[in-house]
Amino acid sequence: MPRYSEEIIEQVREANDIVDVIGSYVRLTKKGANYFGLCPFHGEKTPSFSVSPQKQIYYCFGCGAGGNVINFLMEYENLSFTEALKNLADRANIQLPEAGGGESSELTAMKKRLYDINKEAAYFYYEKLKSPEGGIGLSYFEENRKLSKATITHFGLGYSGKERGELYKRLKDKGYDDESLKASGLIIFDERQISDRFWNRVMFPIMDQNSRVVGFGGRVMGDGKPKYLNSPETPIFDKSSVLYGLNFAKKSRKKQLLLCEGYMDVIALHQAGFTNAVASLGTAFNEKHARLLKRYTDEVVLTQDSDEAGIKAKLRAFPILRDAGLNVRILDMKGYKDPDEFIKAKGAEAYEELIRKAENAFMYEAEVIRGQYDLSDPAMKTKFYEELAEKLCMFTESLERDNYIQAISHKYMINYEELKKLTEYRFLKSASRRREEPSYFEKQRASSGNEELKRRGGSAGAASAAAASGPSRGRIGAGDAASQGGKAAEASKTSSQRPRKIGPRTEGRSFNASLKSQRLLLSWCIASPEVLKAVRKNLSAEDFYEGVNRELYTEIVRESEQGGISASRLMELYPEDEEKRSLVGLILNFDTGYKNPDELNSFELSKAVTKAVQSIKGEQLDLEIEKSGDDLGALQRLFERKNELQRLRISFDEEEG
Repeated sequence: MPRYSEEIIEQVREANDIVDVIGSYVRLTKKGANYFGLCPFHGEKTPSFSVSPQKQIYYCFGCGAGGNVINFLMEYENLSFTEALKNLADRANIQLPEAGGGESSELTAMKKRLYDINKEAAYFYYEKLKSPEGGIGLSYFEENRKLSKATITHFGLGYSGKERGELYKRLKDKGYDDESLKASGLIIFDERQISDRFWNRVMFPIMDQNSRVVGFGGRVMGDGKPKYLNSPETPIFDKSSVLYGLNFAKKSRKKQLLLCEGYMDVIALHQAGFTNAVASLGTAFNEKHARLLKRYTDEVVLTQDSDEAGIKAKLRAFPILRDAGLNVRILDMKGYKDPDEFIKAKGAEAYEELIRKAENAFMYEAEVIRGQYDLSDPAMKTKFYEELAEKLCMFTESLERDNYIQAISHKYMINYEELKKLTEYRFLKSASRRREEPSYFEKQRASSGNEELKRRGGSAGAASAAAASGPSRGRIGAGDAASQGGKAAEASKTSSQRPRKIGPRTEGRSFNASLKSQRLLLSWCIASPEVLKAVRKNLSAEDFYEGVNRELYTEIVRESEQGGISASRLMELYPEDEEKRSLVGLILNFDTGYKNPDELNSFELSKAVTKAVQSIKGEQLDLEIEKSGDDLGALQRLFERKNELQRLRISFDEEEG
């Protein structure tokens, strides 16, 4: 059986949005930040099966089933890990290594070195910016772009210096070999010399969504060319899979994400309080970017520049975002080149108002098309109507299509009935050309129906009946969960042979305040680096006395030190232990009473975390007091520690710079 590296497994997981995959089996309804449906692993009438697009995990509060997208496919389709991984790789058009040819340990080690090299380079550029030599870069950021010291620090901005070999020397002094430095793209090796790729440029570290530095962008100081230069593609840097600022924007409390054009737009918007801004990196916006955004929001506001290139970028991005299931609106800055220029001239409140008034993307596109025709010419007017009808065919749902036909007919004073006839004719014509295809998983089940049923004890007749059941097959809704017989019942049967006990019964002890506090802190440590930092100062792994809690905390700390915490990866801590995986799912979905710690102000967060730490440490001290017997000296010391614990105050006050 082939073994695959964590890198390739992560690539497959990231390419398969869990809501899309599970949504092809279970009818899901959005409630708040998550999606809910009837659990396919046990019979229920009230939906308790939760799918988190942000964490990319699922969890059933009824039976305790939980995992990531790979776990779901394994349980639902009764597949091995490798079979599930292959199915998902095929679905995302990812070529897995040949059997036995998984990513070599050498390549894995190389990627680890590249992350370390980029982190070291980011420190070097930041230090250089703060040095006397970096004055030109600091002046550009502070005086030209009006960035605060706090913003410069937050984004890790830097300066590369005028000497062409300084970074190379620094990295060689740190022990990195030439092969790794060449692979990083930061150092150029040619026949004549070895030199730094970036010199005399202000530097923008590029981080992935897990806050790992994967590359850099640099803007030249002076008249050099090119004006902007990015790191080349490397084993850890794929421009088509990274959005600048997403590592910060994904934590924003805003309901939508703002899609900008470049580094400075993102930075300027974040400084102005719009912490939900992101940008693609000198490459055309694509499906990978859209899927990445879909994990964190349902709505995107396009805020690219207002020039011709910016308008084209908006119109290119719109259908890609819509196909990913996102609601799209377009912001019109009315004469201002970019968000930075608008905010400097009109202020943040005016920009907030623009966002509130952002236009529906299709209506914006219709207006752009209208500007291309002289409507006083009957022939041009007819062509305009025909192009609108063609565009309206993008709405495959008849109700949605009709809503837009009404809106367009009203705005441009076109006869509704005539526009509807024209649109429906074109829609039917295009539909006959492209027959609606079943989903990837539906095709997989149809092509392997007999083999699948043989494994599950079904019949070929049932397979053909399933294949003929139309587009809704494989989905479980309120009225058809019980009728799924073959697949859902069998999956339920196999997955429920070992009872799924969750919560306190699983762990054989009462659900006391300390245990609740442990779960709250574990849940928040995953959601907030600030909480994790505070918890690490005040608690050790040993303080999490429950075995799973202790192991989960240890893994959270390890992942944070390696660049980023992934809830999806944490669900794989216990691949062979269903009970423990269920408990991890419970902790990751723990109901703290808030969506996440970012929704609390610093005082509320300080109070909650302090209370949780006191609860955990306090119970440990109570146990020690019980065991101390008649040792008065030990008792005195324990009571002093308890009094000291009561005086503990953990602060989350924001600090400048």
